[in-house]
Amino acid sequence: MTVVEYDGAIVVVDTGLMFPTPDQLGIDLVLPDFSYLLERAGDIEAIVLTHGHEDHVGALPYLLRELGETTVPAIYGGALTIEMVRSKLDEHKLRKAPLEPIAPGEVVDAGPFTLEMIKMAHSIPDACAVALTCELGTALLTGDYKFDQTPVDGIPADVSRLAELGREGVLLLGGDSTNVDRPGVAASESSVGPHLEQVFSRCEGRIIVTSFASNIHRVQQVVDAAAALGRKVALVGRSMRKYVNIGRRLGHIEVPEGMLVG
Repeated sequence: MTVVEYDGAIVVVDTGLMFPTPDQLGIDLVLPDFSYLLERAGDIEAIVLTHGHEDHVGALPYLLRELGETTVPAIYGGALTIEMVRSKLDEHKLRKAPLEPIAPGEVVDAGPFTLEMIKMAHSIPDACAVALTCELGTALLTGDYKFDQTPVDGIPADVSRLAELGREGVLLLGGDSTNVDRPGVAASESSVGPHLEQVFSRCEGRIIVTSFASNIHRVQQVVDAAAALGRKVALVGRSMRKYVNIGRRLGHIEVPEGMLVG
């Protein structure tokens, strides 16, 4: 969770949670410290969500429960992110939050800030960076990203817009990319698909694949590999079924007719 403040106005970028470490016995979830936001609740202009993974949206129900779900004027995110959050909030009986999907390239006002979403590549669709601009300059918060030229959904990061922002001048860059401190280039996510098909082709009987339910791209790769080999797919777990249904409804997952069983 990142708080950007200017001239008394606050924009919150992401509201994630962490899962406990092995030595944190008896602890189910680790939440951010909300105390500053609770003290300044009336100054929050917007909450912006970069993507739908738990470490970026998981604490939102707990924050809204303490703030009051209609205290924040707007909660922005990509279409998939917003629908995943809507489902999560519904489980917490929070159904009045002002959820507003915005597309990459769209610009909205939030108090003294202008807010722009910029397409990034990640293991979940609709991942975006957020550019917050005020009189002092622009703060660019990337969210999780990977410069993948052949992502599973075929939509790479909008490098040209990032370059434009660089030429215009960025006051603050907050980057979040796993293993960014390691030299070299990470393999493309799309390279996983053929390997899955190779492994599946050598298997007899049932194949069990584990994945985060929100890893929509990986689910698509499993479906594609199964389809190529004439196999059926059974989704196990409430979250997996829920997120796949949302992904299918928004066109982020394509499943051949009759493939899903169970």
